[in-house]
Amino acid sequence: MKKLLSLATAALFLVGCEQAFTLEGEDANVQEVTEKAPSELVVGVSISTLNNPFFVSLEEGINNLAEENGTKIKSLDAQNDTAKQTNDVDDLIQQGVDILLINPVDSSAITPAVESANAKGIPVITIDRSSESGKILALVASDNVEGGEMAAEYIKQISGENVETVQLEGVPGASASRERGKGFMNIAEESLNVIDSQTANFDRAEGLTVMENMLQANPNIKAVFAQNDEMALGAIEAIKAAG
Repeated sequence: MKKLLSLATAALFLVGCEQAFTLEGEDANVQEVTEKAPSELVVGVSISTLNNPFFVSLEEGINNLAEENGTKIKSLDAQNDTAKQTNDVDDLIQQGVDILLINPVDSSAITPAVESANAKGIPVITIDRSSESGKILALVASDNVEGGEMAAEYIKQISGENVETVQLEGVPGASASRERGKGFMNIAEESLNVIDSQTANFDRAEGLTVMENMLQANPNIKAVFAQNDEMALGAIEAIKAAG
């Protein structure tokens, strides 16, 4: 997590060094580069949700580095709402930001907003989750597939092979959900007995509820893989309550 936060703020630093840039023109092949000093930059930030401590820390890191470089930040919370995020990004584009940092709620739903930014020549950096289409200057993320594989290997190591395991999935449309799930199942299909897999939308309260239901249906669960820490914390509460 800390590494990802550092990379995300480093991405902002790339546009806040001695000479940053914005792109102008609708055709990527003929766009002109406009150099700007860090203090002249206006950076638009769209976070999927600030109801998650990780993304709160992410925003804090961006703001801290911006303050050091005299860069202006316009940050908006999408509240895990794809329509709101699209509208938020459109608003930031209309306000004339120089660059966009986007942590998508849904990797497919964010595509029109990314393409709108492309049409205006505004560079886009995605954080933690990708966009399925549109032109992205950079993606700042951990290797989610490898992370899922590591989780399955760890369960096998501490609980043994073929143990009854369940999975709590993230937001269905998020690239991180797909990738972490893919990595986990790469190993789990051969080494674990995955008896249930349901979405809890990366949310702690939903993680608790879904885990409660799973325990009622399958009281012999031996291991849980949650695709983020918030769902894991909710699952832990349900497990403790169930004894």
